[in-house]
Amino acid sequence: MTDLLEWRNIPRGFVMGISDLIPGVSGGTIALVLGIYQSLINAINGIFTKEWKKHLLFLIPLGLGIGLALLTVSHLMKWLMTAYPKPTFYFFLGLIIGIIPTLLKEVRYKETFRSHHYLLLGLAALAVAGTTLIREDNLGAIITDLSFFDYILLFFSGWLASSAMILPGVSGSFIFLLLGVYPTVIHALSVLHIPIIITVIMGIGIGLILTSKIIHYLFIHYKIATYAVMIGFVVGSIFVVFPGLSSDIFIIFLSFSAFLGGLVSAYLLATIENRKIAQKETL
Repeated sequence: MTDLLEWRNIPRGFVMGISDLIPGVSGGTIALVLGIYQSLINAINGIFTKEWKKHLLFLIPLGLGIGLALLTVSHLMKWLMTAYPKPTFYFFLGLIIGIIPTLLKEVRYKETFRSHHYLLLGLAALAVAGTTLIREDNLGAIITDLSFFDYILLFFSGWLASSAMILPGVSGSFIFLLLGVYPTVIHALSVLHIPIIITVIMGIGIGLILTSKIIHYLFIHYKIATYAVMIGFVVGSIFVVFPGLSSDIFIIFLSFSAFLGGLVSAYLLATIENRKIAQKETL
C-alpha cells in the first residue's frame, strides 16, 4: 500500500496548506497551479465509492502536506504577514497571474469558449473581486473562554471555509475573517489547541465532501462553463490579493522580486505537469 501512495502530493499539499493560511489566497487556486485540481475533486468525491482505496492513497499524502504546513508554517506566515506583507502577497499575485494562460490553454478557450462562457468568466471575476469591498479592519479577537455555541460557530465556519478552500479564487481564510474567527483559528494552530483544531477539521471535512460532489457533477455535465467560472474566480482573486504599492524602495524591490518568483514558479510548475502528462500519454 505504501508503494501506491502519491508521495509527491506531500509537497503539493504543503504549498496548498501555506496558501490557506493567507486571507485572499485560495488552496483551490494552488491546486490548479499544481495541475491536480480535477484529481483532487475526483478523489474527494470518490471516497465513498468502490474505488475508495485508490482515492484515499491520493488524499493521504496531500492531507499530510496540508496538515504539516498548517502546524509548522503558521508561525512563519504570521511573521511574514506582519514584517513583509506586500512581498508575500506579490509572490502569490505572480503565482496566480502566471497560471491563467495555462488554464486558458488547457481548456482550449479559442475553440471551446462561446459568448456566454466569457460572460460567466466576467461575472465570476466580479463576484470574487467584489469581496474587496468588505473591510477587514475588525478581524475579531481571539476567543479564549469558549462556550458550546462558540464550538458550533467554529464547526460551521470550517464547513463554509472548506467550500471556499476548494473553489479557486475564494479564500477559506477570508471566510474565517468574515465570520470573526480567523484570529482564534490561527492562534489554535500556533499553540496546538486540540479541541478547536478538531472542531474546525470536522467542519472542513464535511464541507469538502459536499462541495466536491457539486463540482464533480458540474465538471461532468458542464465542463467548459465550469472552467470559465473557475478561471473567472482566479482572475477576480488578483484584485483580492493585490496589496497596493509601497513608497519604500527596499519593499518595492522585494515585492518585484517576489512577483517574478511567483510568475517563474507558476511557469515551472505548469511545465513539469505538462511533461508528466506527456510521459503518461506516451506509455
